[in-house]
Amino acid sequence: MLCQIYWRPIFAFIRRNGYLAQDAQDLTQDFFVTILEGKLFASADPERGRFRCFLLKSLKNFLMDAEKRRRRHKRGGEFDFVPWEQWTAEAPSQLLVSARALESSTPETVFDVRWAATTAEQALRRLRLECESKGHRRIYETLRHHLTDDRTEISYARLSQLLGVSLTVVKRLLHEFRLRYRRLLREEIAATVGNGADVDQEIRYLCTVLSTFAV
Repeated sequence: MLCQIYWRPIFAFIRRNGYLAQDAQDLTQDFFVTILEGKLFASADPERGRFRCFLLKSLKNFLMDAEKRRRRHKRGGEFDFVPWEQWTAEAPSQLLVSARALESSTPETVFDVRWAATTAEQALRRLRLECESKGHRRIYETLRHHLTDDRTEISYARLSQLLGVSLTVVKRLLHEFRLRYRRLLREEIAATVGNGADVDQEIRYLCTVLSTFAV
């Protein structure tokens, strides 16, 4: 699950450092093997900061010694690794990020953008699963694109028509969805910081990143 959640920011960072796609795929999986073998988390201290920053620093150190660590014929050890194609198929991106806007960005910025998208997608995934468990998948699919829209950008009349409910109900549903999404997003971010006081700052930063680069 760790690999499925975080492969995008890691793969994007490696690619932005000039590696070809195939090499970046190999390095991404090698990096996760290092995690699975326990070498990375052995030095982790949750009280010292954000998991995002810790993972990025660890990834930089990993790439500095990339050629030494790349043991393709031994990759995975005793682990039964999931094929790359399965990763991408099982965790499709729900948020579109402007590739053009990222072209001139630093690898660190690319990592943070993909991290922000990944975190938001996790909150969306949890919201979708909650809706599915209550038989509300159609409501989710209809409203999920408007969770962060400004009110002036939303056609409540159109949503009312699509869902077959009144304008009042649409507004109530969207309000409830937004509240729940924010709570889930907060929980996702809280799980990646050691200090609860850092949650609001991390939320503001990731939202700023997304608003800058999202399509």
